[in-house]
Amino acid sequence: MNKTEKQAVVAELTETLKASNFVYLADTTGLSANQTNKFRRLLFDSGVSMKMAKNTLIKRAMQDSGKDFAELMDILSGTSCLLISENQKAPAHVIKKFREKSERPVLKGAWIESSVFVGDNQLDALANLKSKEDLIGEVIGLLQSPARNVISALQSNAGQKVAGLVKALSEKN
Repeated sequence: MNKTEKQAVVAELTETLKASNFVYLADTTGLSANQTNKFRRLLFDSGVSMKMAKNTLIKRAMQDSGKDFAELMDILSGTSCLLISENQKAPAHVIKKFREKSERPVLKGAWIESSVFVGDNQLDALANLKSKEDLIGEVIGLLQSPARNVISALQSNAGQKVAGLVKALSEKN
């Protein structure tokens, strides 16, 4: 690969990294060509793109992207592939599903909206990670539930009794 080709690869990876909020690094060492094709097919079916490049080119693209990938750069050794997705959990789910039949690929790390997860032991946490929208929905639901409970209690038969007691007490005073 000559210098011009390397620059083109770095430019492509840089643009990909700039545009993505969910980046995974995996080690596919030990996968046969057939297994790699099956893994790529699973990734494609889940909306995840896989980019293979030399670690030095990946590091350069990470530096040029303007994002803080410093912790991920430390784990770039051996065979590395980038898994890029619009869904934060999709790459983790694909890796888990593929590993039901094989010991590989191994998760090296992930960068999820500026949070870094390093090591294969983080795979379950990443697969169960809730999205920002899910968490906001849960908080809103928790904030609404006390008011909803009070309103429903007042609308029930017991609530009518309470409202009647409040009315009687106010008339008495």
